[in-house]
Amino acid sequence: MQGEYLLSMRLDLTMRADYAIRAMLALTRAGGKMSSRKIAEEMKIPPRFLPQIMGDLTRAGLVEAHPGRAGGYVLAEDPSTVTLLAVIEAIEGDPHRQICVMRGTPCGEDGECGVHDIFFAAETALLERLGGATLRGVIDTYEAKLEG
Repeated sequence: MQGEYLLSMRLDLTMRADYAIRAMLALTRAGGKMSSRKIAEEMKIPPRFLPQIMGDLTRAGLVEAHPGRAGGYVLAEDPSTVTLLAVIEAIEGDPHRQICVMRGTPCGEDGECGVHDIFFAAETALLERLGGATLRGVIDTYEAKLEG
């Protein structure tokens, strides 16, 4: 019974972070400048969300914006150095759990709950994995699966 509960637990990205990762992967695959319309089209991102997301990525220094009719976006850094964690942080800020699982208050404010160490270890493992996954690595792994 306990194992069934753990398997049904979901760890979801916000839609904004999901769209940001998709946009960054599109730019990685393109290897150059892409219009927001092309990014939205290729990655099935609603066009109305893209300007704000691309603005956040630009402010974070992950993307360069080239305005104008022939403009678009290009990666500001080598995709082999940009991690999924960096993209998520650019959109969502600090990804660390802020609210205690058992108390519903800021974690550690009135001590640690009984599951603090477990959730902290799980969060650390997830953040390490996201921090080790680069845009280039994701694309290379995906393309290798398609070929295989």
